[in-house]
Amino acid sequence: MGARVLVAEDDRKQADLLRVYLEREGHSVLVVGDGRAALDRSRAYRPDLVVLDVMMPLVDGLDVCRILRAESDVAILLLTARSAEDDLLLGLDIGADDYMTKPFSPRELTARVRALLRRSGRISSPEEEVLTVGELTVDPGRFEVRVAGRPVAVTAKEFGILQVLAAEPGRVFTRAQIIDRAFGFDHYVEERTVDAHVMNLRRKIEDDPAAPRYVQTVYGRGYRISPGSPGSPGQVAA
Repeated sequence: MGARVLVAEDDRKQADLLRVYLEREGHSVLVVGDGRAALDRSRAYRPDLVVLDVMMPLVDGLDVCRILRAESDVAILLLTARSAEDDLLLGLDIGADDYMTKPFSPRELTARVRALLRRSGRISSPEEEVLTVGELTVDPGRFEVRVAGRPVAVTAKEFGILQVLAAEPGRVFTRAQIIDRAFGFDHYVEERTVDAHVMNLRRKIEDDPAAPRYVQTVYGRGYRISPGSPGSPGQVAA
């Protein structure tokens, strides 16, 4: 499922962050720090997609984009600190497939990379797995949650928490792990925010929120979804 992705970004910390997020998606990632290297490695590496910063030394990103588009149909995602509409249109006019302004969420970038790769035919787009634990069903493809067949309206954050927990029933996730997986690069998310979302979730999916049978607290550790049958104890001592 992974693709070959070239990241051309002269800010090393930014480049390393993008590498981490893209490699989590299963992609093979090569990082370069200037426009000349971006051209050279694109020709040798033949990536499926290029994440291309506009402001780079030696050859700027717009010129790299023009040259790459003249040479191939590689998918190109431009990154820039410029936010004016004219800059955005210029990037698209010279052949970029998508355009993001800084600062941006790496989770949003990985989603856009995924969409670009699917549109370009570089990767397939299988249906996301429907997760079922007891009578609880989490359907990522339809963004639906059901309990015993009854649809439950949840927020995006609540859905993200359920998806993380339901993907690995029985595993205990710390609040920090939940923030990383469900919230991604959102700034200023505190651990007590997870507790608030869990409280809201329990009101929606549990028969008795005070004694939850699905989203369980593991004292001193975090949260899990019980792999056992509904009705198992909702709180586990540390």
